[in-house]
Formats: sequence, C-alpha cells, structure tokens
Amino acid sequence: MTIVREILATSATRIVAAIVLGFVIGSLFIFFSAEDFIDGVAAGDAGLAIAGGLGAIVDGYSALFRGSVVNLRAEGLVDMMKPITETIRFAGPLIAAGLGISLGFRVGLFNIGGNGQMMFGILWGTFVSTRMDLPFGLHLLVAVLATILGSAMLGAFVGYLKARTGAHEVILTIMLNYISIYLFTWFIRTPGLLKDPESGGTPRAPAPAETAQLPALFPETYSLHAGVFLVALAVWFYWWLMERSTIGYRFRMVGFNPHAARSAGINVERTYVAALFASAALVGVGAAHQSLGLTTGFTQTIHAGIGFDGITVALLGGGNAIGILFAGLLFGAFKAGGPQMQVIGVSPEVLAIVQGAIVLFIAAPPLIRAIFRLPAVSSTPSLDRLRRRVLREEETK
Repeated sequence: MTIVREILATSATRIVAAIVLGFVIGSLFIFFSAEDFIDGVAAGDAGLAIAGGLGAIVDGYSALFRGSVVNLRAEGLVDMMKPITETIRFAGPLIAAGLGISLGFRVGLFNIGGNGQMMFGILWGTFVSTRMDLPFGLHLLVAVLATILGSAMLGAFVGYLKARTGAHEVILTIMLNYISIYLFTWFIRTPGLLKDPESGGTPRAPAPAETAQLPALFPETYSLHAGVFLVALAVWFYWWLMERSTIGYRFRMVGFNPHAARSAGINVERTYVAALFASAALVGVGAAHQSLGLTTGFTQTIHAGIGFDGITVALLGGGNAIGILFAGLLFGAFKAGGPQMQVIGVSPEVLAIVQGAIVLFIAAPPLIRAIFRLPAVSSTPSLDRLRRRVLREEETK
C-alpha cells in the first residue's frame, strides 16, 4: 500500500488525471452541443438525445485519432501514416518552446515572451536566409544559428534589465512581444528590407533560399523536415543542462531559493541573464523549425501563438525533458487532428477548452487530489529541500 500511495502522490499521476479531466470536460461540451442531442431534446426523446450525444463524443474523438495518429480509412500506407507525421511536425516548435519556458520556470523566472523571442529570432534568420548567398550546408547552419542567437539575445536583454534594474520579467516579456512582432511587420512591409517583392501590398517575407531551407525528410510525401532533429537535440541539451551540468546546478539552486544561492556564492543576477539567454535560445530552436522549414513566404503570424502554447506544454511536462516531449506531442496531436473534428461538425473550440481545462487542473493540484482522492505530497520547507539537494549533489561529485 505504501508503494501505491507514493505512486498516486507523484506529479505524473496528477498530470495524467488532469489530462483525463480535460477530455471529460471536452466530452461534455461535445455531448450538449451535438445536433442529434439537440434534436432529441426538441422531440422529447431522452433516449435519442443521449444516444446522439454519446455518438458525437465517439465520432469526435475518433476523428481526432484519425487526424493525428493514423487514418485507418485511408487508402494506401502513405495516406494512412500522414496524420502522425503532421503531429510530429506541429509538435516540434511546441516542444522547443516548452523547453525554453520550462527552463525559466525552474530558475524562478516566468518567461511569457516566447512569441516575441520567436519573431526576433525569425527576423535575424530571415535576413540570413534571404539576403546572404552562401553554399548549401553552411548557409543553413548560419541561418539556424542566427535564428537561435537572435531569440537568445532578446532573452538576455530581459535578464540584463531584470538584474540591473529589478524590472519584472513578466512585464518586460509582454511588452517585447508586441515590439518584436511589430518590428518584424515593419521589416516585411518595407521594400528594400525583408519585404517579398512579389507580395504586392501584403506584408510578407520571402521564402528562405533553397540553400538555407531545412531539408524535407520525405520529399513529395510528408511535410516533415530536418527540424525534428534540431528539436531532438534541444530535448537532450535541456536534460543535460538542467540535470548534469554545473550551470544547470546553479540554475536549480537559484530556482529553489535565490537567497540561499547567493549565500552559497552564486551570482544570482548573472544567473538570471544566463537563464533567460538559454530559455530564449531554446525558443529560438522552435523559431528555426517554424520558419526555415518553409518553401513559401510567410507573414508576421508565423509565430502561430507557439510562445503562449509553450507555457501550457511546460506546465504539462512538469519541468522534465521527457514530460515536455510527450506534452508537445499531445498538443501537436490537437493541432493536427482539429481539422478532422471540424469536418464532422465538432466545433474547433472544443480542443481549446480541453487544453484550457488541462492547464486549469494542473495549476490546482489540491482540486485534482480532491476529485480523485489522491494522497497529499508531504511538505518540506524549501530551504531544507535545498540543503538536502545540495548535500546530495556534493556527495555525488
């Protein structure tokens, strides 16, 4: 019983419970908004109404599965497996953004400037990929690095302002979101800067040069490109940085208790700058995946709200690299399967409700424990946890 109690008290159990509850709430919206349910109620037939609502739930989630995992109704293996490739493609930038936001969380920083950091990185990457003429391979490498470093510089700027002036990173990142997006819009609207000459009056950036595009993994078959390898590398880097490196050790110490970390000789202000640099750099990996994998021009909406979705992915992943990976895949599945649900008449807002409900329940652990009667986690003062963690880290060195 002790083992079962410890399993039920883990954060992983609460996350699974939150996902289940999210889908249950989504099911309720599908049930009561189904046309067959409404028709049954209008006809005064309770059996018909219930059957119609339940059928809509089954059809809706079946469509989500067909659009995001595998389409068993498709003819041919290529069309059958296309949904899972779309899920992976959508998940790539979400995972990268989730890693970046999660890194900030673990250092005690709330980085909600993912959209702005993406756009600032894309601004630099677009300049390199469209205005520079370099050999294949080198051009792609420089474009990827420019995108990542562009995002990272904006994050470091926030960290510098926080360290020097004490300004709150939430306010800074919110304002820089607008500044970055409108700055990018100005660049793609102004001839001679980054505006596509063939876009007419529409502000649009040109497509990356062929030498700077992330190669397609399955040309003319699937839309997957080499950006998935960048994301996989980012997952490994996040794990190594936060769990195995000295810098990650300092990050965690500052996140546990900045006052105790300062007493231990760690420069907290410098750590904030480094943490936001690394956080935004991981977001920049998502920016490179999002922009350099395109073969067409794009507008200022290229960020697709990924910076904000990354907050949800980070929360759902629980700060763990593998958890964030699977959380990104889940939300990538929502994006890939949403259109299939809409085709059969399920409102696309249902998935947004599911996502919002999942975040709500993750943000309220006592509510999850009350609903599922999960045991409470034993509380330990944060300073004691820090001391014990430090002692364990020192003993393993």
